[in-house]
Amino acid sequence: MVMNMKKETALPEEVTDYTKYEKARMIGSRALQLSMGAPFLVKMDVADLERIKYNPIEIALKEFNEGVLPITVKRPTVGRKQLN
Repeated sequence: MVMNMKKETALPEEVTDYTKYEKARMIGSRALQLSMGAPFLVKMDVADLERIKYNPIEIALKEFNEGVLPITVKRPTVGRKQLN
């Protein structure tokens, strides 16, 4: 019986729980993008925008809560070589 002893390289798992520092960094970075003219990734009507006073941090927070934030977190893995 021949067994395949080849060690498989596991891809980094998708991060679903963020630390408060990672969350603050992602929301702040996205808010900066929005304030510089980036398009919204969530549908918001004028009444919603006026209620939050067009605050880019609130818009970024809404994008984060809906899971459409286009920013990822790379965490170092102990004992593994980076794939990039």
